[in-house]
Amino acid sequence: LSDAAFEAGYSNEGTIQGGFRPLKNIMGLWIIQQCRRQWESEGQTLTWDEIVACAQTAKPHTALIDPDDGAFFAADDMVGAIRDFCAKTGQTPPESVGAIARCVYESLAMEYRWAIERIEEIRGGAVDALHIVGGGSQNKLLNQMTANATGKRVVAGPVEGACIGNLLGQAMALGEIAGVDQMRDVVRRSFDVEDYEPQETQAWQDAYGRFLAVK
Repeated sequence: LSDAAFEAGYSNEGTIQGGFRPLKNIMGLWIIQQCRRQWESEGQTLTWDEIVACAQTAKPHTALIDPDDGAFFAADDMVGAIRDFCAKTGQTPPESVGAIARCVYESLAMEYRWAIERIEEIRGGAVDALHIVGGGSQNKLLNQMTANATGKRVVAGPVEGACIGNLLGQAMALGEIAGVDQMRDVVRRSFDVEDYEPQETQAWQDAYGRFLAVK
């Protein structure tokens, strides 16, 4: 990878077919998980569906954080860390559960766009679609936000991505599957996925400029 790619946080990871692929670690849903744990410790027990519902009713594009900022790596008070970051960057800190959750979800969607733009620079071409696998693919709100922020089609699922990949990798090692192309075909024929198309792209484009200002 180029120096610019390393500066953007990309590295090389070996693949099962003997090659390499660019890898970028993003904070992901850790931030909202820590917020939920904090709310529970304060006596406010919320399901994930309830948190998403609160975020849906909150006003959009009011505050954004940089999910990869060091303040969020191991914060004892994640809600406070979010509010502090917003205050330090000249934004009105979110107060309610919905406002905080919406801030986190929108910021993650913006971070995904930023990471995709960097990978497009590395590969010298556009990325047509973003695939989200694992447990996070069940968050329909974040999936739609990601499509909106990136302006790209998002394909969500399958949920048990790591387990499926492990099983198919073993099958390939045993000679039951010819290679990666066949593995991908098996996944396509075995599991349902859900597509999300971009919506409200201009509002997200405007908000992205504000995200870059705090990145």
